Amino acid sequence: MNVPQMQQPGPGMPPGMPQGPGPVPQAPSLMQSSVSQPPAQEKLDNISKVKVLVNQLRESINSVIKHSTSTLQHNIMMDMGIKTIDPPAGHFDKVLEDFYSLCDQTEIHLKTSIECLNQGNASNRYLPMMVASTRTEPLPNQDANTLTYPQYLNTVKTQVAFTKDIHDILASAAQNINATE
Repeated sequence: MNVPQMQQPGPGMPPGMPQGPGPVPQAPSLMQSSVSQPPAQEKLDNISKVKVLVNQLRESINSVIKHSTSTLQHNIMMDMGIKTIDPPAGHFDKVLEDFYSLCDQTEIHLKTSIECLNQGNASNRYLPMMVASTRTEPLPNQDANTLTYPQYLNTVKTQVAFTKDIHDILASAAQNINATE
């Protein structure tokens, strides 16, 4: 019986419920919630992908173990001189490659999440003021610790120029040291 997996009743679905090929009713609400919170969703996006990949990793490692067991049993039988049905060539390699691919994807998402956290921490450390992205001019009752977006851009440009100057000074000092040696 070839029934697509989405139509099979899950653990939370009673067996008497209709299982039609229609869209999943939860999908539109998920899309609406992701549209209503774009800044927060980007930070959680990599973590939610890792959570999904963990389940796939569990399935993949089980598959790798099953295929390695069958390959090992086949090799033992061949060493003992008992003829067996040949396992599909390269099937273990494909399963193992899929597992490594999932590991790589998980690593990329975790590294990206760590980098986002580091950038957020650096932003809070070096520019602890809030940025009002909706206004271009300061409001009369605006908090003193809030920058307008143009003020924020000028601050960032100043920081980038200062960093470039420090880089140039260090590069010229390194050249002077190399020239004297």
